[in-house]
Amino acid sequence: MTEVTKHEPGSFSWAELATSDPQAAKKFYTGLFGWSIKDNPMGEDFVYTLLQIGGKDVAALYKLMKEQAEQGVPPNWMCYVAVENADETAKKAKSLGGTLIAEPFDVMDYGRMAVIQDPEGAILSIWQPRTHTGVQRVEEPGTMCWCELSTRDIARAEKFYTSLFGWGLKTGDPAYHEITRGGVPIGGILPMTPEMKDVPPHWGIYFMVSDCDGTVEKAKSLGGKVGVPPTDIPKTGRFAVLQDPQGAFFNVIKLDSVG
Repeated sequence: MTEVTKHEPGSFSWAELATSDPQAAKKFYTGLFGWSIKDNPMGEDFVYTLLQIGGKDVAALYKLMKEQAEQGVPPNWMCYVAVENADETAKKAKSLGGTLIAEPFDVMDYGRMAVIQDPEGAILSIWQPRTHTGVQRVEEPGTMCWCELSTRDIARAEKFYTSLFGWGLKTGDPAYHEITRGGVPIGGILPMTPEMKDVPPHWGIYFMVSDCDGTVEKAKSLGGKVGVPPTDIPKTGRFAVLQDPQGAFFNVIKLDSVG
């Protein structure tokens, strides 16, 4: 286990679930990962729930807002990237062909954020921290360990993100490109197959687990569904794609390098 007090710019720093049923989601994820919850009322009829391990924040959830529901936004996990200046990064994203789903705005004194859609349609958020840095524990079961972009135009996506965040790329495997920061892998980019023609480009999130197969069975017992059954990734680990009872997809992985 590692406690984190700061996320360097360009790092994946936060994981956030927008859901149609917060109470049901809390029951599912606390049962699955052993998370505790801390509800934070933030304005009229809005509660932002921190998901914690040992009193440290590892993710959050909230109820889909009315305008999101009206637009047909499904329950989803959002990946956040830490930045030095949300306004400058948002402006740069637009100059590179991206779209702002949400212009930069303050989240009380916690930080400043914006929601960006890349030229292919995938969405992620940027976070300029103030009093809240983001995920406070990593490298243990139940914590975020990887973010992954599924896209139809690898070259276009890579040009956008490397220019926006200064990421590096490890392209030895033509079917999977690793995102690096300072030479360290932090995420991946995966080409979408023809079978995924009805699925929009998107970012996915991985949570570390100590037992992939056991976690999948537990998710099923809690009402979750299996998108991809437990599968080995040579020299990496064993992963699965799950869907919570409200419909949000996420990934779990047992890393070979972690006991």
